Amino acid sequence: MEQHKMVDLHSQYLRLKSDIDKAMADVLEQTSFINGPAVKVFQSNLEKYLNVKHVIPCANGTDALQIALMALNLQPGDEVITSTFTFIATVEVIALLKLKPVLVDVEPDTFTLLPEEVEKAITPMTKAIIPVHLFGQGADMNAIMSIAKKHHLKVVEDTAQAIGCDYNVNGSTTKLGTIGDIGCTSFFPSKNLGCFGDGGACFTNNDSLAEKMRMIVNHGSQKKYYHQIIGVNSRLDTLQAAVLDVKLKHLDDFNNRRKTAAKWYDEELKEIDNLVIPTRSSDSDHIFHQYTIKVKNGERDKLQNFLKENNIPSMVYYPVPLHQQEAFAAYQDSDSSLPNSEDLSTQVLSLPMHTELSEEQLKDITSTIKRFFNHGQ
Repeated sequence: MEQHKMVDLHSQYLRLKSDIDKAMADVLEQTSFINGPAVKVFQSNLEKYLNVKHVIPCANGTDALQIALMALNLQPGDEVITSTFTFIATVEVIALLKLKPVLVDVEPDTFTLLPEEVEKAITPMTKAIIPVHLFGQGADMNAIMSIAKKHHLKVVEDTAQAIGCDYNVNGSTTKLGTIGDIGCTSFFPSKNLGCFGDGGACFTNNDSLAEKMRMIVNHGSQKKYYHQIIGVNSRLDTLQAAVLDVKLKHLDDFNNRRKTAAKWYDEELKEIDNLVIPTRSSDSDHIFHQYTIKVKNGERDKLQNFLKENNIPSMVYYPVPLHQQEAFAAYQDSDSSLPNSEDLSTQVLSLPMHTELSEEQLKDITSTIKRFFNHGQ
């Protein structure tokens, strides 16, 4: 049996090796490493896949979020509501732009933004909402878009963990990241669609936002050496675009492989007391960027140690909610409490999840977990 890994990028590369090697070799032959032909090809193919008018590639997912917020003409002190239970990138870009992050609690079962908490947090200074599509499924976008429309707010979707995921928007199936004003994603290697370094993109159906974001990623310029606005230097390099374009053709297969592994986990783990398997949203598919269980009664860390002793990796995403992080202390009341997220931080455990999981590996992981709950404690 292959050694267990949280993400097996090497085996995935070997499966796609001939196509990836050729795509990278073509770039090396062309020596067009910045904004080369492969970037435009990937951009066009991703637009078709997502059925969105504009994809703006950039250097990484954090930049994508910053570029999106810069394009919305927000002013220092404007408030942006988002989840406390997410990776820091979602929130640090808000603070970097001198905006005020307003952190709210999440659903205890799907781990995504609670719409009623979003609405409660709105003030006259609120200008935008960033729903995070966590672990591979969507936040409640129907409710969030309704709230945004009611209060005249912009919506920037953080789709770094859910690219390719389908969502039911009032009876019509669409891709996450294309519902709000702007969608953002990361192509970090471990993502469902990942490159061999850093990469990211913004998506929008709004022509003027797209034009502005294309200027922002290129130093605020449409024409070289002529700068209309303040921008940044954030480009997806051509080698990464070439890799991504090969992988994009396999994205649905990647996501289906993850769903197959998740189904195995579900069947083997669903009857275990003190363990809760992932909940599926009623409107969102789930493409399992992570397979994240909840372990009750304070047994999470014991289970993680038991898995480690048996050479099975696992991860805790996220051990400290952002409202409890020192970096954001200035934005929080000293006694602020977001109980769902605080409980989740002590319960969640993500199991190995990738496109190359074998039945033998899945059997070993699930039988080890069963052993822990039966007599391994």
